[in-house]
Amino acid sequence: QVQLVESGGGLVQAGGSLRLSCAASGRAFTRNPMAWFRQAPGKEREFVARDSWSGGSTYYADSVKGRFTISRDNAKNTLYLQMNRLKPQDPADYYCAACDAGVGTNPSDWNLWGQGTQVTVSS
Repeated sequence: QVQLVESGGGLVQAGGSLRLSCAASGRAFTRNPMAWFRQAPGKEREFVARDSWSGGSTYYADSVKGRFTISRDNAKNTLYLQMNRLKPQDPADYYCAACDAGVGTNPSDWNLWGQGTQVTVSS
């Protein structure tokens, strides 16, 4: 069974850091684009960051650029999201996603999702 499992969420003070992990199983995702999205209560799911397997190209939403870093460890089949200088507007359920091809930022562009991990930021 192919699945993505996120971990690493929790409560952190504003200005603090967290690192989210997304462990993939069932197949290798070495040659697949992978991404992070987030969804706050009452809001639509939004794009956070993307890692294209080819050339290590990454892309970030403006709201997290310079603060968050997406990376992957292909040997561990794991995607990461290092989140620094967390702000009060960052709390949400964070989801990792994968697709077979493409580089879209719309959730409908991604066809495999994890169950999410919650991030809470205290002010």
